[in-house]
Amino acid sequence: MNRFIAALVVSALVACTPIRGTDDGRQGETVSDRARAGGPVPEAPAQTQTYTREEIINSAKTFFGGTTAEFAGLIERAFADYGEPTAYIEGEEGAGAFIVGLRYGQGYLQYKGGGRGPVFWQGPSIGFDYGGNASKVFTLVYNLKQTEKLFQRFPGVEGSLYVVAGFALNYLRSDELVLAPIRTGVGLRAGVNVGYVHFTREPSYLPF
Repeated sequence: MNRFIAALVVSALVACTPIRGTDDGRQGETVSDRARAGGPVPEAPAQTQTYTREEIINSAKTFFGGTTAEFAGLIERAFADYGEPTAYIEGEEGAGAFIVGLRYGQGYLQYKGGGRGPVFWQGPSIGFDYGGNASKVFTLVYNLKQTEKLFQRFPGVEGSLYVVAGFALNYLRSDELVLAPIRTGVGLRAGVNVGYVHFTREPSYLPF
């Protein structure tokens, strides 16, 4: 069992190879590069502000480097379900699984009218699931009025998986706080396992 867990951790870390992108116009630098460099945890603005649909679509388009039509439908779905988000997270993650799975991610939390800073997440899963993958992740964050509230465990919302044109959306929820990660390249993996995601201030190899 120890060998299995060690191999699983290695597969997840290998899958989390930095993905090159043009998420904010800084050529040759990835979200992972900047997150690992560290920085202060961002503070929520004194007065809650929310992103419009157009602002989120434009930010996601820049981050994913694709056409709007590929992910606009999932953004529309999230807005229909939960309205306008108070923040979003641009990030990258790697995952590996053989029945029991692990997920590791890192990125930047961005408030409208507020701060921007690095965040990290990890978590276990279990299900009919195997293999490894690396993904870019754009997460809509709802009802986050204090950054400290983000640093906790978020279980998945049952039956919340939506897949369109290579992009997948699901919901994570803890009380009134809702996260809506939109991922690329996950295929069916998000639909055949259950687990939770733990957000932290610093990277951790422990998924729990």
